[in-house]
Amino acid sequence: MTEQKTLAPGADLHPNWQTDDHLLALLADNAKRFPDRVALREYDHGIWHEYTWRQYLDEVLSFAAGLEARGVGPGDIVLIVGENRPALYFSMLGAIALRAIPSPAYPDVPPEDLIGQIQRESIRHAVAEDQEQVDKLLHAAEVAKTEWALIVYDDGRGLEDQAGLQAYLTLQAEGRARLAAEPGLAQDLCTRASVHDVAALLHSSGTTGAPKGIPLKHGHVLHGVRNAAAAGYFQEGEVHMAYLPIAWVGDFIFSVGAGIALRFIVNIPETRETAQRDLREIAPTLYFCSPRTWSGMHTRIQVGMDESSPFKRRLYRHFMPYAIDLERRRMGGHVPTLGQRLWRSVGELLIYGPIKDRFGLSRVVRPYTAGEAIGEEIFLFFRGLGLNLRQFYGQTENCALAAAQAPGEVTLHTVGRPFPGVELRVDEQGEILMRADNVFDGYYQQPEASAEVLRDGWLHTGDAGFLQEDGQLVVLGRVSEVVHTRAGERFIPTYIENRLQFSHYIQNVCVLGQGRDYLVAIVCVDFRAVGHWAQENNVPYSSYAELSQHPRVYDLIQEVITHTSQVLPQPLHIRRFVNLHKEFDADDGEITRTRKLRRKVIDKNYSKIIEALYSDAHSVEFEASIMYETGDVGVLKRELSLRTVSGRGE
Repeated sequence: MTEQKTLAPGADLHPNWQTDDHLLALLADNAKRFPDRVALREYDHGIWHEYTWRQYLDEVLSFAAGLEARGVGPGDIVLIVGENRPALYFSMLGAIALRAIPSPAYPDVPPEDLIGQIQRESIRHAVAEDQEQVDKLLHAAEVAKTEWALIVYDDGRGLEDQAGLQAYLTLQAEGRARLAAEPGLAQDLCTRASVHDVAALLHSSGTTGAPKGIPLKHGHVLHGVRNAAAAGYFQEGEVHMAYLPIAWVGDFIFSVGAGIALRFIVNIPETRETAQRDLREIAPTLYFCSPRTWSGMHTRIQVGMDESSPFKRRLYRHFMPYAIDLERRRMGGHVPTLGQRLWRSVGELLIYGPIKDRFGLSRVVRPYTAGEAIGEEIFLFFRGLGLNLRQFYGQTENCALAAAQAPGEVTLHTVGRPFPGVELRVDEQGEILMRADNVFDGYYQQPEASAEVLRDGWLHTGDAGFLQEDGQLVVLGRVSEVVHTRAGERFIPTYIENRLQFSHYIQNVCVLGQGRDYLVAIVCVDFRAVGHWAQENNVPYSSYAELSQHPRVYDLIQEVITHTSQVLPQPLHIRRFVNLHKEFDADDGEITRTRKLRRKVIDKNYSKIIEALYSDAHSVEFEASIMYETGDVGVLKRELSLRTVSGRGE
């Protein structure tokens, strides 16, 4: 057994943490007190497979015992890669039981990113979902000139056990045999961990370089969950759907941390692609998704209603605008009259209730959104349906739990008040600072970066914002993204981008203007929403590229830009824009896996387009290299229109 590595300052930072308060202790307690209560469900080939708390613990301990027999011990980092699957959750907790450190990766992570992570963190053990992920791991190790001590795979199709490559079920069977032969081992595995041990090594988005490792200890996770529960953000026994990537902090906090601490029923959909379909069968009480996902659901509802009968369309086109207008006035302080409440009840019976039932939202009590600003249209739409949709704010460094809107204090521009146990303040530079027991202790093996972000007892979030007089927090964007035009006008590109993306016609957008005379935008239209609009308005197209370049689509996007500019100072109005012929691509490095822009890559990839936007040109010919399925590389040429917002058709 190896000596445990030190990832961050230890117990002296958190003198009030109780050593035996950790995820394994809580899991064992759940198995003892509620052995037959359902803890986890997985939808597989049309059947829901259930695990009780007793079975959950048994799966975790069996895997831990087998993993230990293969040489994994305290401080070893275990890479976890794949889609949401019970075996991967059990593997993470099995590693935790050994005081090893699970380090989840996104399922679509490219091999080159894995190579960097493997080298930086000296990883020699991994758990993979299937053959695709195993092949990726083997290729990464070959390029990195290292060897895997052990790769465990869940889905065995195309794979077989060999030296260094073992099936999850094989390892688990070995572990069960150990548990049977060593009567005290199960209890030992439940008690080895400490609240000061690292529960997960997560990672930053990597927008400004290689992703940084973010170790979250049991104490960080549990304090974050309990602070949120004290604010009414979570309740015990929530029904939750685990469909967010396991490498994202939100999934670890919701599906593992809160799932165990508050005894959620965690439901895993068949695939991410079927998550919305499976949502109806799950009927969660707690539902979190990004503004992008809420927007996609809004588009599906709109498309479905447009394809329904004329009678249903008439009902929808009456009751939805009514509910949205009522909700807008309610948020402005208006108290609905008895007549308005009665008429809304009729709408609930005829429209709102059936829509919520159709999309699996009928039981949702706590719907949330975070990660970026949500559009006014989308926000009011779902609140008009009767969902108490609220925004929250957090980062990986603080377990994603810092502040949230209270049910009766919902506004469009704030993210709410800090949770109990969380202190927030804004310094002279406008940066949001945070202090709480759920704030991490420092980055993995990066003391300088840790010292920079943790100063004077406060987490420097890197976000710009301000606190209103009523204590609610407003987030403007990243402090590092504050830039100036040539004339010295201060602006944050993400603030403008988020407001442009309030429109469901825009999938992504990059606003530029630093050191320039005016602002321009590179727009990626939303293929589904704009495609539906095109069909409704008799606009022909055969591809994303053709649709994006249609003059009427340019008119549509110009209207969005013009509307957004109304709330911005005149010097920050976007003067010129281009509709890109493709979406920004994570595989090309243009966005991160969490869909944040990598501005330096965009500046480089589209430098010719950017220069054309700052000229008098009406169009630009753009060449892009593409890789075919055969591996051959070709060149794609497109003539892209450039539009000046001040006048159509230029």
